[in-house]
Amino acid sequence: MELLIVTAGETGPRIDAWLPQAVPGLTRSAAQRMLENGEITLNGLPVKKNHKLTAGEEFTVVLNDAVEIPILPQDIPLDVVFEDDDVIVVNKPRGMVVHPAPGHPMGTLVNALLYHCGDSLSGVGGEKRPGIVHRIDKDTSGLIIAAKNDAAHLALSAQLADRSLSRVYEAVVVGSFREDVGTVDAPIGRHPNERKKMAVTSQNSRPAVTHWEVLARYRGYTHLRCRLETGRTHQIRVHMAHIGHPLLGDEVYGHARLPEKGLTGQCLHARELKFIHPRTGEPVRLITELPDYFLDVLTRLGSEI
Repeated sequence: MELLIVTAGETGPRIDAWLPQAVPGLTRSAAQRMLENGEITLNGLPVKKNHKLTAGEEFTVVLNDAVEIPILPQDIPLDVVFEDDDVIVVNKPRGMVVHPAPGHPMGTLVNALLYHCGDSLSGVGGEKRPGIVHRIDKDTSGLIIAAKNDAAHLALSAQLADRSLSRVYEAVVVGSFREDVGTVDAPIGRHPNERKKMAVTSQNSRPAVTHWEVLARYRGYTHLRCRLETGRTHQIRVHMAHIGHPLLGDEVYGHARLPEKGLTGQCLHARELKFIHPRTGEPVRLITELPDYFLDVLTRLGSEI
């Protein structure tokens, strides 16, 4: 059991809607159960789930030990890039949701991992996310790592926190760049008006840094390599849109709502993953090939310029 003090920085939202944004890995249903069980208090008193926030309030949250999550295993083929007794790395296909959520109770990476790994998945990820150390969006393809035991999960999470776990993506964005390399250093937080979106903002945000490098230039588009220094939700998508170069096909942060170059959903692939093995201490570097949809987009863009 762990005690966590969370300070509300905004006024208005209900606490059961706000807590999942403030506590990584906590779902709204889990937050509601914790509120009902008196595990979240304000000034020593239990908080009702419909409590509306006042800026500056400090809530004490009791984080209980992870419990077994009743999610059904599914026999879904996985492209396993690396696997041993501690870690599994999968090349996630575009269109696969990482963990169960409203509207996607089955067919997720977690369902597939539970079938593939059996009982050997960490419980640290919390409800509906056993083993998951980090996540990538449904329409983002590429490498994602999961832990098979709690010790590995904690070690990998620590690497995420101290930035020794490296993730490199490739993307196609709209527009042209004068420079060959650059960095976007802009904090990311929840969008002030659209709660399902993220945005570059100074309010209730966290530092976010993305390093980019031009791989190829096309007429009206650019093929980039992006290295994450931090790992915020939708970071590359938000940062590229912020500097005026939204990802090709991005229906949330881009300008177009119609398919671009035959693509719906962002053209983004998690191509490279580097980490320190949690048991051996040896560095592990994994690289995948670009998937067919990405290569098809590059073909549609025509000749480089």
